[in-house]
Amino acid sequence: MKVGVATESASGETRVALVPETVRRLCSLGWEVLVQKGAGAKSYIRDAEYVDAGATLMDSAADVVKCDVFLSVSAPSVKLIEQLPRGSTLLALLDPMRSAALLSLLAQQHVNAIAMELIPRITRAQSMDVLSSQATVAGYRAVLLAAAGSSRFFPMLMTAAGTIAPAHVLVLGAGVAGLQAIATARRLGAVVQGFDIRPAVKEQVESLGAQWVGVQVSGSETAAGYAKETTTAEQQRLQDHLSKIVSEADVVITTAQVPGKLAPVLITKSMVERMRPGAVIVDLAADSGGNCELTRSGQQVDASGVTIIGPVNLAAGLPTHASKMYSRNLATLLQHLKTDEGIKLDLTDEIVGVCCVTHAGKVRVHDGRVPTPEPASVAAGV
Repeated sequence: MKVGVATESASGETRVALVPETVRRLCSLGWEVLVQKGAGAKSYIRDAEYVDAGATLMDSAADVVKCDVFLSVSAPSVKLIEQLPRGSTLLALLDPMRSAALLSLLAQQHVNAIAMELIPRITRAQSMDVLSSQATVAGYRAVLLAAAGSSRFFPMLMTAAGTIAPAHVLVLGAGVAGLQAIATARRLGAVVQGFDIRPAVKEQVESLGAQWVGVQVSGSETAAGYAKETTTAEQQRLQDHLSKIVSEADVVITTAQVPGKLAPVLITKSMVERMRPGAVIVDLAADSGGNCELTRSGQQVDASGVTIIGPVNLAAGLPTHASKMYSRNLATLLQHLKTDEGIKLDLTDEIVGVCCVTHAGKVRVHDGRVPTPEPASVAAGV
């Protein structure tokens, strides 16, 4: 059983799918691991470390893709996909809800693809949950960006020049990224408020030392624990609630996203206009439209003295630990799929059935709908 890892082809991607620690783990299970020379360079991993862990170095990506399972952070290039063997399996972040052409190509090539962002948030799959591991990195990095862009200290300081009041930080969205942002801002000494439409996260926000300023919306959470898309009337109620607390914040970090949908607009242009000059907004939903009306993906905008930062792929800014966490997620999933003959994609399984997006030449994501586990009778061909 051969597992392949190549240098990431996506622009700006510094992470690598496997680190030496997880190479050693897979080799101990009897799998052969192929790694392209230099694949870990942007994550500060030397080729010699992969060799010491038991991997075989390959000169090119074309050599690596001659494998049974290909691991990647983002989707491989079209050229690499066309070289993957028929019947092989790809594990990567594929953005399946917005990548119809990519899924069609994978199906045409008879490559079985698992979209790592669709790993369900259930107890059994916690150690495979890529969205959570990478959101932890993003939440941490967002606070550092905000602190660097802020005109104020985060902590309260007692100085010879007098007392400096702490910064007021508002975090919108209390998922994994939001909770990590709250924890990091608190460590830096800021006064922090946490907002969400899911009342279930109130206790988590308060346990980190933040003030809860959320508002409840009926039916606000999916069975998988994600926030649901709100109605137009609910959005107006949320914006009315947010208007005052946003205007009083020195830093706002937004993390609200709905899988497969555009991010909800929580901060309008008029709200930004009421913020103090020198305030900072870091919008983690920039890549899916943004939680702030003025956000521009991948750009920093000055709106009458308010700095709005729209970062993309924040996890790539911390590649050493982001890669380690991602590779552990992959290795755990591979162990879940492992059989004596290699790996098995059981579409009746509550994990595999949800994240497998192409199988046996067919696309399993249609009209923006996430796959679901197949009944045992269907999977058996009954």
